[in-house]
Amino acid sequence: MLTEKELLERGAGRDIGAELLESVRQMKAGKRGAVHAVDVPQVVQARIHAGLSQSQFAALMGVSVRTLQDWEQGRRNPSGAACTLLRIAAKHPEVIREMQADWVLSPCL
Repeated sequence: MLTEKELLERGAGRDIGAELLESVRQMKAGKRGAVHAVDVPQVVQARIHAGLSQSQFAALMGVSVRTLQDWEQGRRNPSGAACTLLRIAAKHPEVIREMQADWVLSPCL
């Protein structure tokens, strides 16, 4: 972390306008910096493919939104029946969408 004095010294020698123009030239030329791939957890992919919000998906899974968030952020791992349901959701999002439509009419069997 730089001190305020160090920041001022560093900034004093910069030509921000020239740096911005150079950046625009690079963008127009198609140049870009490093490209990073984001690894999206499978539970997030399953929920998104089903087209459901976290609260909708959590209700269908029978867990709290907080539990779903823990799964999505890698703080906890689903186990047992939840794991099986997540595999079904990932492979067959249409089934999850159908369950969601039925859930509105009758939450439990």
